[in-house]
Amino acid sequence: MIYLAGAAGSMLKRTTTMGGLSVFVILLLYICASVIGAVSLDQENMVDSKVLNVGEELLSETLPLQMGSRLYRLNELKSSTWYEVKISYPASIPSSFSIQLIRDKSVIGHNWNRRLLNTEKLIFKADSNDIPNHQSLDQSEKYVLVSVEPAGVVAIPGVKERELVLFNIVCDELLLGIPHKAIWVGVLVLVCLGVACIVPAFLPPYLLVRKQKS
Repeated sequence: MIYLAGAAGSMLKRTTTMGGLSVFVILLLYICASVIGAVSLDQENMVDSKVLNVGEELLSETLPLQMGSRLYRLNELKSSTWYEVKISYPASIPSSFSIQLIRDKSVIGHNWNRRLLNTEKLIFKADSNDIPNHQSLDQSEKYVLVSVEPAGVVAIPGVKERELVLFNIVCDELLLGIPHKAIWVGVLVLVCLGVACIVPAFLPPYLLVRKQKS
């Protein structure tokens, strides 16, 4: 009887110890998750943000040349439509730009230390199937993260180095791989080619003969 009581007491003590250890582990995991979430939120808040409407070019945007970043929320996207986000900047400021499509702002912290690729143009399709949690396109948000760093900049004695880089950014809807604003250029080229092929058939024969003799 005494042995059974001792065994029961030992099991109870061991169970109590394991319970306390489980609570400690859960508390430790909660603290780690809170710290990671706070760091990600802090990095997310460090990135400036703006709204980029489709078809409206933002002019004279500025970013710090040393690892500057800005988040642009894409507005007025249509489902199952191709888009192109493009950056243009003066060649007098050698820079390396990176444009990255972001569907979740929480992943910004994970890509913070990733090496930049010189990508000044991004083409993507706004498809509702790619949106997390099966949300509709109107309920979800898509972003592009623009980052920049200096490229090939040589310090000149006595000349102050640039602190900001100037650039323009635009998000255009694509039709057959061509931006809407550039479609009229393609149409004009086709019209000119058509006119060049049709006009000779209406010219007087002597003009054609004179042209061949010359």
